[in-house]
Amino acid sequence: MSDHTVSFQRSGAVALIEFSRPPANFFSAALLAEIVAAFERADADPDVRAIVLASEGKNFCAGADLAGEDNDPFELYDQAERLFAIRKPSVAAVQGAAIGGGLGLALAADFRVVTTGTRLSANFVKLGMHPGFAMTATLPRLVGDQCAALLFLTARRVSGEEAVNMGLADIMAPSEDLLNAALALAGEIAENAPLAVEATRATLRREFSQHVRRHTSEEARRQLQLKRTEDFAEGVAAVNARRPGNWKRR
Repeated sequence: MSDHTVSFQRSGAVALIEFSRPPANFFSAALLAEIVAAFERADADPDVRAIVLASEGKNFCAGADLAGEDNDPFELYDQAERLFAIRKPSVAAVQGAAIGGGLGLALAADFRVVTTGTRLSANFVKLGMHPGFAMTATLPRLVGDQCAALLFLTARRVSGEEAVNMGLADIMAPSEDLLNAALALAGEIAENAPLAVEATRATLRREFSQHVRRHTSEEARRQLQLKRTEDFAEGVAAVNARRPGNWKRR
């Protein structure tokens, strides 16, 4: 049996795509492939004008399970590139933790709705790892180069309120109303002329898919290099033990 589920529902002109992989919603290439397939289904449906991405459980997505799975970053980011090629606008409902690649997944959406309990972190360097999921392209685009460097190099956690203030997220909603707020934003977009919406989005994101492809290729190459180091093994152990890393530079 699969260790994950991806559901697809449509309410009027809005498609809701919801994934679940308990307990932390770690993604894998297989889960990402199903999420992307659901997005492509929505993209091909002329009656869908906007998409909401959500997950079940207390956390949105904790990224890849670096301690438990041997994920090939090239395989993962092939799926990410397909996701960034979607033409229709999307909204991510982000509860709890969106960490590492989980934050990257949230940043693949056009907009993010968060709560006071949301925690966002590009924690790659804390693991001895290079950022991935096109975040070296998406994060600076949202918050600027300087702020992106701060988030990448400190690996600090950002609250939902901080995320909205810095442009990392767009709307703050009560925890119990998160999904409704995301659906409402998608519905607001979907009320407008779909050809005009898609054309405007395409202009705003012109050449962005190619930009993402260049960045994911470099990210994957560097991640594979760093996965072979002692510092990466130490980083995973340190994060799991909730202690500072004892780095060896090798």
